[in-house]
Amino acid sequence: MDSLAEEILHHIASEASRIQHQFQRPLTPEQLFLQMKRSDVAEEIEDLCKKVQAINHPADDKPYTSEEIRIRPNALECDVVRFQNNKDKWIAFVGLKDGRPYEIFTGLADDEYGIMLPKSVTHGKIIRALNDDGSHRYDFQFVNTRGFKTTVEGLSYRFDRVFWNYAKLISGVLRYGMPVDQVIKLLTSPQMDNDNINSWINGVCKALKRYVRHEGTLF
Repeated sequence: MDSLAEEILHHIASEASRIQHQFQRPLTPEQLFLQMKRSDVAEEIEDLCKKVQAINHPADDKPYTSEEIRIRPNALECDVVRFQNNKDKWIAFVGLKDGRPYEIFTGLADDEYGIMLPKSVTHGKIIRALNDDGSHRYDFQFVNTRGFKTTVEGLSYRFDRVFWNYAKLISGVLRYGMPVDQVIKLLTSPQMDNDNINSWINGVCKALKRYVRHEGTLF
């Protein structure tokens, strides 16, 4: 199992290095992820993830097909997870498909630079909505204590772009169906030069650990 996780990490790192060299200029994590999705390594990573999943999943818990990965439902059930990043309070929105993590959005838990929600809000939906210009955004919708639906529009516009893009990279791995414990191992293997990013990764891992089944079989 460890060797498969290391192999996946090796493929991702090698392809990222190749793409960066090819463009001869720094790419944002979002640009890098889009280039990787178009390359041959995407199929290799998917195959490796399926191998890991075959070990961890019951026979009736099948990995997503390429078509299922590509097509995201307009609305996904979502858990709201709060965690600490250094001295700052953060909030994570974990989109769930078939009861397992499919995507994650993170940012500061405040009104000025992120999103502040009542502590009672622990669940809702992430809705993919269409802007007037034809582009897409992601909204968070929950039911308040009085039973009314409340929608927070534009998750992508409320959070720091660096962390937003890193979260998109993590979402890409989750969508390939990699078991959650292997995603956590993948995230904690490399150490970044930025302590703030390392602290954020630790917070994301804490948020994801709740989805590792206690009996040892994983989503």
